[in-house]
Amino acid sequence: MKKKLTSPAQYSYYTYRNKKNHKKKLTMLATIFTFLLMSYAFLAYDETHKTPSADLQKFFSIENIGDFEQNSLSFDIHKDSPNIKGLYVPAHKTYNIDELIQLANATEINSFVIDVKDDMGYLTFSSNNPALLAAKSVRKSPKIPDINALMDALYKNNIYPIARIVTFKDNIVDTNFPERMVLDHDGNVYETKGKETWLNPYNIENWEYILEVCKEAIRVGFKEIQFDYIRFHESMTSTRVNLPDDISRTEIINEFLDYMVENLEPYGVRVSADVFGTIITSKIDAQVLGQDYKSFVQRLDAVYPMIYPSHYANGSFGQKNPDLNPYEIILGALKASNEVIRQIPLEERKAQIIPYLQDFTATWVTPHQDYTAKQLQQQMQAVYDSILNDWVFWNGAASYTTDAFIEE
Repeated sequence: MKKKLTSPAQYSYYTYRNKKNHKKKLTMLATIFTFLLMSYAFLAYDETHKTPSADLQKFFSIENIGDFEQNSLSFDIHKDSPNIKGLYVPAHKTYNIDELIQLANATEINSFVIDVKDDMGYLTFSSNNPALLAAKSVRKSPKIPDINALMDALYKNNIYPIARIVTFKDNIVDTNFPERMVLDHDGNVYETKGKETWLNPYNIENWEYILEVCKEAIRVGFKEIQFDYIRFHESMTSTRVNLPDDISRTEIINEFLDYMVENLEPYGVRVSADVFGTIITSKIDAQVLGQDYKSFVQRLDAVYPMIYPSHYANGSFGQKNPDLNPYEIILGALKASNEVIRQIPLEERKAQIIPYLQDFTATWVTPHQDYTAKQLQQQMQAVYDSILNDWVFWNGAASYTTDAFIEE
């Protein structure tokens, strides 16, 4: 018999939802109060409606104006994003950033996606943030030893910095807060075959924790927050993990997105997310992972579908061997994306679509081919033929095929 879920994860979600509904009521009351105050202000004017009444003159006098003063803030770092022509840069490869900057300066590349919270769960640079220190996710010797020098180099070379935040995949928090992880039916932290552990998306404490990571990225100058692993692991079936069954996975991920968008709005940064390419066409994959493509497009500033040709099953988009046909796979995936987006009312379409493309040779695939400048350019052409302009290339070692980006 399955245990009935009574964990803090479920409790915290319902608490959050009740608080959210309460907040809506307060907002409505505040709106009514503001309307009444404005009405009073209007009536307080004299008959000529040219000068305010004595009461209002007193209220807005020099002595009281200080209550409305705010510190001047500089939002120079929160400029609009360019058309993204980007490269992924793992944190441990930032020591070689000068070489990548030279590549960017010589080509159309203008953006770097850099790890902020890595695949293990560590912050990649130093921080005094109490929430991160409590989770022990700040290394004594971080992978990026001088984040300020790195950001200065990017700014000086007009390179748009995007913070990659591995969201729910996390092997650090469980050592200190196991109750915040996805658990099995015996109350143990669930591990995948690869020994990965995952933060429970139903636990609002994890949302607050990820928000603190985002704030650290913003503090050092990143202009865009890009959530990766914003999903459930594909092995998390109902027989293996103990999760609520009255709130679907897509619903809780959408709630998380709403929370992040709302709380990051004051900082002026863009909010985006990586998604599995298969969720564009597979409702089953979307339900298992918790990623609904339409919902992401309606909520975020940008969505990055990972559509590497090597990751598609044989026969996808009519291609017997997807890895051997990069143009056809990218074109097919993005056409499918366009078809899904057309189903969304025009006024609700928010996100840019920026595909992740393949700059690596998938030696584990049979048959496969070497990915050279030709294969990279075929993928870029497919993006353009899909009436899109933006892309990011992925290479886990940041060893890129420079010839692909140099115009002849």
